Amino acid sequence: MRVLWCASLAAATLSAQTFSGSAALDQAVNLAIEQGKLPGAVLVVGHDGRIVHRKAYGKRALVPAPEAMTVDTIFDIASLTKVVATTSSLMKLFEQGKFRLNDKITDYIPEFQGGKSDITIRYLFTHFSGLAPDVPLEQPWSGYQTGIHLAAITRPQGPPGVRYVYSDINFILLGELVHRLSGQMVSDFARQNIFVPLAMKETTFQPPAAWLPRIAPTERPHPGNPPLRGVVHDPTARNMGGVAGHAGIFSTADDLARFAQMMLNGGELDGVRLFSPLTVAKFTEPESPPDQPILRGLGWDIDSPNSGNRGELFPIGSYGHTGFTGTSIWIDPSTKTYVILLANSVHPDGRPALTPLRARVATIAAAAVGISVQNVTLTGYNEALAGAGVHRDVARNGATRTGLDVLEDQKFQPLQQKRIGLITNQTGVDRLGRRNIDLMRQAGVRVEALFSPEHGIAGKEDREGIADTADAATGVKVFSLYGNINRPTPQMLRGLDALVFDIQDIGARFYTYETTMAYAMEEAAKAGLPFYVLDRPNPITGTHVEAPLLDAADRSFTGYFAGLPVRHGLTIGELARMFNAENHIGAKLTVIEMQDWHRGDWFDSTGLPWVDPSPNMRSLNAAVLYPGLALLESSKGYSVGRGTDAPFEQIGAAFIDGRELAARLNQREVPGVRVYPAMVGGIEGVRFVITDRERFDSTRLGLEVAAALQSLYPGKIDLSQSRKLIGSDEVIRRLAVGEDPRNIMQLLMDQVAEFLRRREPYLLYR
Repeated sequence: MRVLWCASLAAATLSAQTFSGSAALDQAVNLAIEQGKLPGAVLVVGHDGRIVHRKAYGKRALVPAPEAMTVDTIFDIASLTKVVATTSSLMKLFEQGKFRLNDKITDYIPEFQGGKSDITIRYLFTHFSGLAPDVPLEQPWSGYQTGIHLAAITRPQGPPGVRYVYSDINFILLGELVHRLSGQMVSDFARQNIFVPLAMKETTFQPPAAWLPRIAPTERPHPGNPPLRGVVHDPTARNMGGVAGHAGIFSTADDLARFAQMMLNGGELDGVRLFSPLTVAKFTEPESPPDQPILRGLGWDIDSPNSGNRGELFPIGSYGHTGFTGTSIWIDPSTKTYVILLANSVHPDGRPALTPLRARVATIAAAAVGISVQNVTLTGYNEALAGAGVHRDVARNGATRTGLDVLEDQKFQPLQQKRIGLITNQTGVDRLGRRNIDLMRQAGVRVEALFSPEHGIAGKEDREGIADTADAATGVKVFSLYGNINRPTPQMLRGLDALVFDIQDIGARFYTYETTMAYAMEEAAKAGLPFYVLDRPNPITGTHVEAPLLDAADRSFTGYFAGLPVRHGLTIGELARMFNAENHIGAKLTVIEMQDWHRGDWFDSTGLPWVDPSPNMRSLNAAVLYPGLALLESSKGYSVGRGTDAPFEQIGAAFIDGRELAARLNQREVPGVRVYPAMVGGIEGVRFVITDRERFDSTRLGLEVAAALQSLYPGKIDLSQSRKLIGSDEVIRRLAVGEDPRNIMQLLMDQVAEFLRRREPYLLYR
């Protein structure tokens, strides 16, 4: 292994002479040194499996005597310890099944907060625990166990899952988690399982005295004292004896380059596999709460106030970390590039953070390897962002053409010479508001039968048992698929050559139009009839995806497909493709795709006319709230505002105190929504105002409402009555025992990620 690495270093010397970014990198680092921003640095850039730039700059030490920086200088890498040692150690233990991300830390460190805390391991990894930035340092203390004790008793500054607070306490606890799961200190476990297998021979906690001449000194702890050299700079880690989960590692740029290349390789280097590629992907994808705009992986930074070292060109699909002493690493899987900048900017005394230099270096390196974020394919990663509830699309003014508009431009050629059965309702209109049946008949298409879903052909019926009728304008027979039966019968299909589905869906799992389409596809497959879906937008975007997923046991007319989230982010055409393949329907399916629709588009970005999809779905605002507020709609005595001026924008019940409930929900700080008391059809309740629809997670609100009602009005809501809407027995169980909805949302993140991977083959739009 050492031979391979030496060969790559030799190659690097040559490649650095030809790397197009080298001159600009030299200029940026040397200028910062001249301006007194740092005494010196070592910079390594790797790309496509090779080191393309490797160079030392300036001085390693300024006092007590100047020393030149060398490429083999050993640095106190400070908080890079969090990812290089602690996170990596926990990756190994995670693969061994030693813990789950949604386990509470009290399961392993029972003395934490007296054994009473909702903080999970995931919250610690992502810095959403609510814990303070550090343990108290005002009074002198020492010892590893003292540090753990202080981390365990320091009171949180807020509830978990609400705010991002970068905290060393999180990783002090995670370092101790390594200790309790493995029986080894994090220093020993990381050396044995990470550093030795990777041949990182100059990476360790508590470096030996023989290394001192090559160690870059850091700060003078007190005026007049010599700088720290070979002793960890971080005062908490120093008090703990130099071994802690948040700081304490010393390393070289060459060793960190080996580590970065292993991560880019999906967990393997030089024939040694440390991690499964799936584990690497899991730890470097967004894992912060799904309703938060800040993106953190498990240990790794992705897009936060601390990610300035990403620069301006590396895409959000990349990840990295920084260290207080002046160290940083950034890794981009999409371009197979890493940037390692090691400096001791705190020597001999503290200076401002190197964020501007880090950003310039990353931008130069990214440009030199020939990338721009616009040219990088990030589809899979954007889906991960969708699962995290974060969406980068800016509202635009589109001119979307639905499948009906596209077919109209083609003069309905695919339907000519066929006897058509059209499944539609009042939403089946083109951009100009003209009905599909009229346009088809004018083009010579033989529409022999109409089929209507829930609410009837005109979309005005809000009852069960809708009878067959006839279209008033054309006299064509209308078969109701929301009467005694919910699917076309062989008798209804007799004499037809194809079925066409053209209905505007709302993007929620329990909106029954999806099931009507699926049932019709099943019957068309049995009859050997081609099935056409004229695609239409998902009004609440194709990027926001929200659990819970539907349990197989809870399938019903309000939930056709097991494993479908409440908010699925699919168009009706994409749903048809997924249903057909995953449920093995075997329909001869053709989706007439839209034009000029982007996954991040809300309905008001399309330029299409809004037609109420159902009597109580009267606005886009209601559609955004609907997936969450309708979760409890089957509960007796609970109103979602049907028949009022704002259905699905308010809730009420005879037992609700509107002021009390609004105060409770606002205290929960659900991102993107505010709540105020209101009268709802003559009873007390609350009304919801969306303040930021991109940050808003509807099902998070639904779970918060359920939890608040359970807490404030015990016994008034029977969650089991809404089982088929919630769709998850596990979620119902957790709500029933009073679990915090934020923790439930963390549990559901893995389900969303799995669904995103499952739906990928069926996507038609990017």
